[in-house]
Amino acid sequence: MAKKNQGNKIGFISLGCPKALVDSEKIITWLQAEGYETVGDYGDADLVIVNTCGFITDAEEESLEAIAEALSENGRVIVTGCLGAKKDANGKNFVKSCHPKVLSVSGPDSVQEVMEAVHKHLPKPHEPFIDLMPPIGMKLTPRHYAYLKISEGCGHQCSFCIIPSLRGPLVSYPIGQVLDDAERLFQSGVKELMVISQDTGAYGLDKRYKTDFWGGRPVKGNVLGLVEQLDRLGRLYGAWVRLHYIYPYPHIDNLIPLMADAEAGGVVPYLDIPFQHAHPDVLRRMKRPASGEKHLERIRKWREICPDLTIRSSFIVGFPGETESEFEYLLGFLKEAQLDRVGCFTYSPVEGAAANSLPGALPEGIKEERRERLMAVQEAVSLVRMESKIRNTQRVIVDETVRGGAVARSMADAPEIDGIVHVSKPKGNRKKLVPGDMIDVLIDGADAHDLWGQWIPD
Repeated sequence: MAKKNQGNKIGFISLGCPKALVDSEKIITWLQAEGYETVGDYGDADLVIVNTCGFITDAEEESLEAIAEALSENGRVIVTGCLGAKKDANGKNFVKSCHPKVLSVSGPDSVQEVMEAVHKHLPKPHEPFIDLMPPIGMKLTPRHYAYLKISEGCGHQCSFCIIPSLRGPLVSYPIGQVLDDAERLFQSGVKELMVISQDTGAYGLDKRYKTDFWGGRPVKGNVLGLVEQLDRLGRLYGAWVRLHYIYPYPHIDNLIPLMADAEAGGVVPYLDIPFQHAHPDVLRRMKRPASGEKHLERIRKWREICPDLTIRSSFIVGFPGETESEFEYLLGFLKEAQLDRVGCFTYSPVEGAAANSLPGALPEGIKEERRERLMAVQEAVSLVRMESKIRNTQRVIVDETVRGGAVARSMADAPEIDGIVHVSKPKGNRKKLVPGDMIDVLIDGADAHDLWGQWIPD
């Protein structure tokens, strides 16, 4: 094979959430299609691209440090992502103000702008006999699972969040395009598809739920129409579909019946719902609707329909003006709701967020103390729910093989954010497991996060 021309090597740093990861996959796919080569070392790269995150202060600082390191080690840096859309106090680009030597800055979902900057600073002709591209593009996840981004931006105006100013208003991708992407991923061997967006439940709202055609049939362009088709595809290919970032709209009730009997494929009984708080006054200051009582009512209804439903959520403590009684109300909600997985953040005053002007800012010590108390309450809840699975059989997907068994996940576990299942092989079983295998495991141990069990061979 002929040697590639010099001057086509690009270093790539991807930070932030799975939505940013999908943006990175799109950029790397385009780079590869045009003959660029991605490398993992600054010294080998002719140019470095940094896909940034700017959702909270810690993420912003991590992004700025990554840019500084790339400038120091390489000197030729293109910046994209959420932080690229931020303005400073004078209305100028925030990244450029901090790092004026970067070559180019663009916001999220800006593949075209990134490629234009690459062409300007590192021209490279296409080499069709060398630059081969798989039909699904380049993936940054293991072969057996992938993320499917269905929209960009957000239509909410939560007072603690600046995502709409960074990623813009909700823009849903055409449902036919989304389903085509999903089918290509399944055809490539993906066994678990994570559906992501900023607000998955609002899919299609911006297009007034316009009907599209896919596979010769009309498909309603809303979240129910989309999930019904993804469920059908998942069952066809024997793959799981997992829903993330679901805002608790009333119409989400219609998704729950689809989650029954997903062991052989389809939409798994799992909802990732960022409740953020439970007290109605705090939710009002956050500019989020509903209250803990309404959430509890919905949760009870969902579990009546689908008893195996796993609910993951995240909460913010120490929000401006949060009183001790409001925090205690949240703890009571957690005990009553019996959520399976919970993440907790202390309120971070992100520049540009409306909540920064609210009275009643709390000291960091109080915020951290409340976070620790909340996680202690949730750990007790999680332990009971996990121990209830002992002596039950769980369907799991293998992520990694290890000596004597495997590391896997159940339908209740999304990769990298939830727990794992430690699987032991029975003695004398010589059958090999590979990532992506779906097997049955008899659970014989648990803690608040993970499960242990014995593989039950077919």
